[in-house]
Amino acid sequence: MEHPKIGLALGSGGARGFAHLGVIMALKEAGIPIHLIAGSSMGALVGSFYGAGLDLERLYKLSTAFKRKYYLDFTVPKMGFISGKKIKEFIRVFTHGKNIEDLSLPIGIVATDLLTGEKVVFQKGPVAEAVRASISIPGIFVPEKYDGRILVDGGVADRVPISVARDMGADIVIAVDVSRVKRNAEMTTIYDVIMQSIDIMQAEIILNREISADIMIRPPVEMYSSRAFTNTEEIINIGKEETRKQIKQIETVIDKWKG
Repeated sequence: MEHPKIGLALGSGGARGFAHLGVIMALKEAGIPIHLIAGSSMGALVGSFYGAGLDLERLYKLSTAFKRKYYLDFTVPKMGFISGKKIKEFIRVFTHGKNIEDLSLPIGIVATDLLTGEKVVFQKGPVAEAVRASISIPGIFVPEKYDGRILVDGGVADRVPISVARDMGADIVIAVDVSRVKRNAEMTTIYDVIMQSIDIMQAEIILNREISADIMIRPPVEMYSSRAFTNTEEIINIGKEETRKQIKQIETVIDKWKG
Protein backbone atom coordinates (compact mmCIF):
# COMPACT_ATOMS: atom_id res chain seq x y z
CA MET A 1 0.00 0.00 0.00
CA GLU A 2 1.19 3.46 -0.83
CA HIS A 3 2.08 5.67 2.11
CA PRO A 4 1.80 9.46 2.18
CA LYS A 5 4.88 11.63 2.45
CA ILE A 6 4.60 13.45 5.75
CA GLY A 7 6.21 16.87 6.04
CA LEU A 8 6.69 19.03 9.11
CA ALA A 9 6.53 22.82 8.85
CA LEU A 10 8.33 24.15 11.92
CA GLY A 11 7.87 27.82 12.68
CA SER A 12 9.94 30.60 14.20
CA GLY A 13 9.67 31.73 17.81
CA GLY A 14 13.04 31.99 19.53
CA ALA A 15 13.42 29.86 22.66
CA ARG A 16 9.81 28.73 22.34
CA GLY A 17 10.95 26.81 19.28
CA PHE A 18 12.29 24.07 21.54
CA ALA A 19 8.66 22.88 21.56
CA HIS A 20 9.43 21.55 18.04
CA LEU A 21 11.67 18.96 19.61
CA GLY A 22 8.78 17.78 21.80
CA VAL A 23 6.59 17.54 18.69
CA ILE A 24 9.17 15.35 16.90
CA MET A 25 9.55 13.16 20.01
CA ALA A 26 5.79 12.59 20.28
CA LEU A 27 5.46 11.76 16.57
CA LYS A 28 8.31 9.25 16.78
CA GLU A 29 6.80 7.73 19.91
CA ALA A 30 3.50 7.26 18.07
CA GLY A 31 5.27 5.68 15.09
CA ILE A 32 4.36 8.52 12.72
CA PRO A 33 7.12 8.87 10.12
CA ILE A 34 8.66 12.23 9.22
CA HIS A 35 9.78 12.32 5.59
CA LEU A 36 10.83 15.95 5.28
CA ILE A 37 11.05 19.16 7.29
CA ALA A 38 10.67 22.81 6.30
CA GLY A 39 11.83 25.21 8.99
CA SER A 40 11.95 28.92 9.67
CA SER A 41 14.39 30.32 12.22
CA MET A 42 14.30 28.11 15.34
CA GLY A 43 12.34 25.55 13.30
CA ALA A 44 15.29 25.39 10.89
CA LEU A 45 17.73 24.93 13.77
CA VAL A 46 15.79 22.05 15.36
CA GLY A 47 15.03 20.47 11.96
CA SER A 48 18.63 20.50 10.80
CA PHE A 49 19.95 19.12 14.10
CA TYR A 50 17.44 16.29 13.80
CA GLY A 51 18.39 15.77 10.14
CA ALA A 52 22.07 15.63 11.10
CA GLY A 53 21.26 12.37 12.85
CA LEU A 54 21.47 13.54 16.47
CA ASP A 55 19.32 11.05 18.33
CA LEU A 56 16.42 12.56 20.24
CA GLU A 57 17.89 11.79 23.66
CA ARG A 58 21.07 13.66 22.75
CA LEU A 59 19.08 16.50 21.20
CA TYR A 60 17.05 16.76 24.39
CA LYS A 61 20.22 16.97 26.51
CA LEU A 62 21.76 19.50 24.15
CA SER A 63 18.62 21.66 24.23
CA THR A 64 18.33 21.71 27.99
CA ALA A 65 22.00 22.68 28.23
CA PHE A 66 21.62 25.47 25.63
CA LYS A 67 22.67 28.76 27.15
CA ARG A 68 22.91 32.27 25.85
CA LYS A 69 26.67 32.20 26.12
CA TYR A 70 26.70 29.82 23.14
CA TYR A 71 25.40 32.40 20.76
CA LEU A 72 25.90 35.85 22.21
CA ASP A 73 28.92 37.45 20.64
CA PHE A 74 28.13 41.12 20.96
CA THR A 75 29.37 43.53 18.35
CA VAL A 76 29.18 47.29 17.94
CA PRO A 77 25.70 47.66 16.48
CA LYS A 78 25.88 48.49 12.85
CA MET A 79 23.37 46.03 11.42
CA GLY A 80 22.72 44.01 14.58
CA PHE A 81 23.88 43.52 18.17
CA ILE A 82 25.05 39.92 17.78
CA SER A 83 27.65 39.02 15.19
CA GLY A 84 26.48 35.40 14.97
CA LYS A 85 29.90 33.81 14.43
CA LYS A 86 29.57 31.87 17.67
CA ILE A 87 26.18 30.37 16.83
CA LYS A 88 27.34 29.49 13.32
CA GLU A 89 30.25 27.56 14.78
CA PHE A 90 27.91 25.88 17.27
CA ILE A 91 25.62 24.79 14.41
CA ARG A 92 28.57 23.60 12.33
CA VAL A 93 29.91 21.43 15.17
CA PHE A 94 26.58 19.77 15.94
CA THR A 95 25.64 19.17 12.31
CA HIS A 96 29.15 17.78 11.68
CA GLY A 97 29.90 20.43 9.04
CA LYS A 98 27.41 18.77 6.70
CA ASN A 99 25.68 20.12 3.65
CA ILE A 100 21.87 20.19 3.67
CA GLU A 101 21.71 17.58 0.91
CA ASP A 102 23.74 15.17 3.11
CA LEU A 103 21.26 15.22 5.99
CA SER A 104 19.25 12.08 6.75
CA LEU A 105 16.04 13.54 5.29
CA PRO A 106 15.20 16.49 3.02
CA ILE A 107 15.29 19.76 4.97
CA GLY A 108 14.18 23.14 3.60
CA ILE A 109 15.68 26.07 5.48
CA VAL A 110 13.81 29.34 5.04
CA ALA A 111 15.43 32.79 5.14
CA THR A 112 14.39 36.21 3.86
CA ASP A 113 16.33 38.23 1.29
CA LEU A 114 16.49 41.71 2.74
CA LEU A 115 17.23 43.36 -0.61
CA THR A 116 14.49 41.78 -2.72
CA GLY A 117 11.98 40.83 0.00
CA GLU A 118 11.88 37.30 -1.37
CA LYS A 119 11.62 34.14 0.62
CA VAL A 120 14.77 32.05 0.08
CA VAL A 121 14.64 28.28 0.62
CA PHE A 122 17.91 26.42 1.04
CA GLN A 123 17.87 22.73 0.16
CA LYS A 124 21.57 22.35 -0.51
CA GLY A 125 24.83 23.94 0.56
CA PRO A 126 26.34 24.25 4.06
CA VAL A 127 23.85 23.75 6.90
CA ALA A 128 25.61 26.24 9.18
CA GLU A 129 25.33 29.16 6.73
CA ALA A 130 21.68 28.48 5.91
CA VAL A 131 20.55 28.07 9.53
CA ARG A 132 22.58 31.10 10.59
CA ALA A 133 20.72 33.11 7.93
CA SER A 134 17.36 31.67 8.96
CA ILE A 135 17.77 32.69 12.62
CA SER A 136 18.98 36.25 11.90
CA ILE A 137 16.31 38.16 13.78
CA PRO A 138 16.39 41.66 12.23
CA GLY A 139 18.03 44.22 14.47
CA ILE A 140 19.40 41.53 16.79
CA PHE A 141 21.68 39.43 14.61
CA VAL A 142 23.91 40.88 11.93
CA PRO A 143 22.37 39.64 8.64
CA GLU A 144 24.09 36.72 6.95
CA LYS A 145 25.74 37.59 3.65
CA TYR A 146 25.59 34.57 1.38
CA ASP A 147 25.84 34.13 -2.34
CA GLY A 148 25.47 37.87 -3.00
CA ARG A 149 22.36 38.11 -0.85
CA ILE A 150 21.79 39.77 2.52
CA LEU A 151 19.68 37.33 4.50
CA VAL A 152 17.58 37.65 7.64
CA ASP A 153 15.21 35.51 9.67
CA GLY A 154 12.92 33.16 7.74
CA GLY A 155 10.08 34.16 10.06
CA VAL A 156 9.94 37.59 8.44
CA ALA A 157 8.79 36.13 5.11
CA ASP A 158 7.17 32.88 6.23
CA ARG A 159 6.69 32.15 9.90
CA VAL A 160 5.38 28.60 9.51
CA PRO A 161 6.56 27.40 6.08
CA ILE A 162 3.63 25.17 5.13
CA SER A 163 3.89 25.96 1.40
CA VAL A 164 7.59 25.07 1.47
CA ALA A 165 6.82 21.62 2.89
CA ARG A 166 4.22 21.17 0.11
CA ASP A 167 6.69 22.27 -2.56
CA MET A 168 9.17 19.75 -1.18
CA GLY A 169 6.65 17.02 -1.95
CA ALA A 170 4.70 16.52 1.28
CA ASP A 171 1.28 14.90 0.83
CA ILE A 172 0.37 15.69 4.43
CA VAL A 173 1.71 18.74 6.26
CA ILE A 174 1.86 18.89 10.05
CA ALA A 175 2.51 22.54 10.93
CA VAL A 176 3.80 23.77 14.28
CA ASP A 177 3.28 27.38 15.35
CA VAL A 178 5.08 28.43 18.53
CA SER A 179 4.86 32.20 18.37
CA ARG A 180 1.36 33.24 19.18
CA VAL A 181 1.28 36.82 20.38
CA LYS A 182 1.49 37.10 24.14
CA ARG A 183 -0.98 39.76 25.25
CA ASN A 184 0.29 42.39 27.68
CA ALA A 185 3.78 40.92 27.56
CA GLU A 186 6.43 42.60 29.64
CA MET A 187 8.66 44.69 27.41
CA THR A 188 12.08 45.29 28.90
CA THR A 189 14.61 44.96 26.10
CA ILE A 190 14.97 45.82 22.43
CA TYR A 191 14.79 42.08 21.79
CA ASP A 192 11.30 41.94 23.35
CA VAL A 193 10.17 44.84 21.20
CA ILE A 194 11.48 43.28 17.97
CA MET A 195 10.20 39.75 18.66
CA GLN A 196 6.76 40.97 19.72
CA SER A 197 6.56 43.17 16.62
CA ILE A 198 7.39 40.26 14.30
CA ASP A 199 4.85 38.03 16.08
CA ILE A 200 2.14 40.69 15.66
CA MET A 201 2.97 41.32 12.00
CA GLN A 202 2.79 37.62 11.26
CA ALA A 203 -0.31 36.80 13.35
CA GLU A 204 -2.79 37.80 10.66
CA ILE A 205 -0.95 35.99 7.87
CA ILE A 206 -0.75 32.74 9.79
CA LEU A 207 -4.52 32.70 10.34
CA ASN A 208 -5.02 32.76 6.58
CA ARG A 209 -2.41 30.08 5.98
CA GLU A 210 -3.61 27.74 8.67
CA ILE A 211 -6.15 26.20 6.33
CA SER A 212 -3.38 25.02 4.03
CA ALA A 213 -1.95 22.69 6.70
CA ASP A 214 -3.54 19.28 7.28
CA ILE A 215 -2.78 19.50 10.98
CA MET A 216 -1.86 22.63 12.93
CA ILE A 217 -0.20 22.09 16.30
CA ARG A 218 -0.05 25.12 18.55
CA PRO A 219 1.85 24.34 21.73
CA PRO A 220 0.67 26.88 24.34
CA VAL A 221 4.11 28.35 25.04
CA GLU A 222 3.30 32.04 24.73
CA MET A 223 3.78 32.54 28.46
CA TYR A 224 7.48 31.81 28.00
CA SER A 225 9.88 34.45 26.80
CA SER A 226 11.20 33.92 23.30
CA ARG A 227 14.63 35.04 24.49
CA ALA A 228 15.03 33.21 27.82
CA PHE A 229 16.63 29.83 27.40
CA THR A 230 15.64 28.85 30.93
CA ASN A 231 12.44 26.82 30.69
CA THR A 232 13.60 24.55 27.91
CA GLU A 233 12.42 21.35 29.57
CA GLU A 234 8.89 22.64 30.13
CA ILE A 235 8.74 24.02 26.59
CA ILE A 236 9.78 20.65 25.10
CA ASN A 237 7.20 18.85 27.25
CA ILE A 238 4.41 21.21 26.18
CA GLY A 239 5.28 20.44 22.55
CA LYS A 240 5.10 16.75 23.35
CA GLU A 241 1.77 16.98 25.20
CA GLU A 242 0.08 19.12 22.57
CA THR A 243 1.15 16.68 19.83
CA ARG A 244 -0.05 13.64 21.78
CA LYS A 245 -3.51 15.24 21.89
CA GLN A 246 -3.53 15.33 18.07
CA ILE A 247 -2.12 11.86 17.29
CA LYS A 248 -5.60 10.39 16.69
CA GLN A 249 -6.41 13.18 14.28
CA ILE A 250 -3.08 12.75 12.47
CA GLU A 251 -3.75 9.02 12.10
CA THR A 252 -7.20 9.79 10.73
CA VAL A 253 -5.74 12.16 8.12
CA ILE A 254 -3.18 9.49 7.11
CA ASP A 255 -5.90 6.79 6.81
CA LYS A 256 -8.07 9.12 4.76
CA TRP A 257 -5.18 9.77 2.38
CA LYS A 258 -4.63 6.03 1.95
CA GLY A 259 -8.38 6.00 1.36
